[in-house]
Amino acid sequence: MRTTTNRGLQPNVLGTFDTIVMAVAGSAPAYSLAATTAVLFGAVGLAGPAALLYCAIPMLGIVLAYARLGRIDVNAGAGYSWVGRTLHPFLGFLSGWALVFAATVFMVAGSLPAGSLTLSLIDPELAEHTPLAAAVGAGWFLMMLLVVLGGARLTVRAQLIMSGVEMLILVGFVLAAVAHRGRATAFDWSWFGIDGFDGSHGFAAGALIAAFYYWGWDVTSNLSEETRDSRRTAGLAALIGVGFVFLLFEAFTVAVNVLLTAEEIRTAGPNVLAVLGQEIWPGVGGKLLVVAVVLSTVATLETTLLQVTRSLFAMGRDRTLPAALGLVHRRWNTPWVAVVTVGGAALVMFGAAAAAGSVQQILSDAVSAIGLQIAFYYGLAGIAAVVAYKSVLFRSVRNLLLGGVWPLLGSAFMLWAFVESLGELSTTALTIGLGGLLLGVVPLIVYWRKGSDYYRPARLDAVAAMAAAEGSGPATRARSATRDKNYATDF
Repeated sequence: MRTTTNRGLQPNVLGTFDTIVMAVAGSAPAYSLAATTAVLFGAVGLAGPAALLYCAIPMLGIVLAYARLGRIDVNAGAGYSWVGRTLHPFLGFLSGWALVFAATVFMVAGSLPAGSLTLSLIDPELAEHTPLAAAVGAGWFLMMLLVVLGGARLTVRAQLIMSGVEMLILVGFVLAAVAHRGRATAFDWSWFGIDGFDGSHGFAAGALIAAFYYWGWDVTSNLSEETRDSRRTAGLAALIGVGFVFLLFEAFTVAVNVLLTAEEIRTAGPNVLAVLGQEIWPGVGGKLLVVAVVLSTVATLETTLLQVTRSLFAMGRDRTLPAALGLVHRRWNTPWVAVVTVGGAALVMFGAAAAAGSVQQILSDAVSAIGLQIAFYYGLAGIAAVVAYKSVLFRSVRNLLLGGVWPLLGSAFMLWAFVESLGELSTTALTIGLGGLLLGVVPLIVYWRKGSDYYRPARLDAVAAMAAAEGSGPATRARSATRDKNYATDF
């Protein structure tokens, strides 16, 4: 693990509980529901619960793929490293680039609702003022940028507070929704059925939007070099995190279907949780859920910043992007150049967003564009896991199902949704999604011609990696037996 300063990221900062919190915060339950529920309803109507269900099954296959790959290659670049060492370095770079570009776009897509909702707590009319919302959102973004710059320990402590309050509010409203008596539509099990979609194109559009709901859990893999016992912890935390947010997403999507009319959902747009809160608890509920969304948005800005800066750090370390991105701050142990670079790029995009249309339209296009890139790099990771473990897949039924069939199913689903949805997306969404990927070809060619070692990789093979790990087992156990005082929290 070489850096431009011979300094790496600080190990053993995150414990098991911290990593689970990061996985949940990365998926941003309240923000995802607020930003995406109206978009999902517009695409599939009342079949939102079905879209979330049928996307969760293949998504778990991708989670399994990440867990298995993380056991044999601990790398802050995650899919960037794994895909490059199993499939091809070009695909690996584009996989990492897709994450970096999607996360940078998300800085705006995430910060705008934070600004808009913060303004709505003061005056609802101010929330519709896009330039003002962009300015307030940029303020939240800069605050999280400073927290991430301060190091992983400070980051996880801030995350525990924000996500803890968010979860208390969300779980409380799930229970309140169950006890609520009024309803706009009677509950129907057909909302979970496969026949609720308008053909394969409608199903693909719903799946792509649902992928955005779940996106972010893979931050645990990007933090693997800073996590205690990361070969086990990163994958376990991702599985627990995805399972938890799946239940929250389904509960709130069903509540929206039951308690709000179609017109209320469309009109509410990104304020749909506030409208739902008012329906459940008039006068107070809307404000509380707005607070939850703001906290969730700020929390996921933090985890997304962690994810993109660790990816850029790995790329700088490998000289597939400017080597300065691999610099680690001597005091804070963070890739400070990567943090500053992402901050600058995001602020430029804030300026563009301020001059653009409504917050709701920006969100709709950004969600679809990010969904394309998520499907691309998740799909490649699923294939990479199968290739890396190909020599052990037939040793047991468990290996074949969990290491081969399920990740491959997840990969096929993601790549199918990518291709199938191309004909359904707006020109803006396609330009951002595909244009962002194509933009990555420029640095790929430049640094490939410069002779980066990344483009001459050591092949990633599970048998060889596990044999090497067993050979160093006693030393590893001896080190892990001593508790490191840097752990922020742990079980």
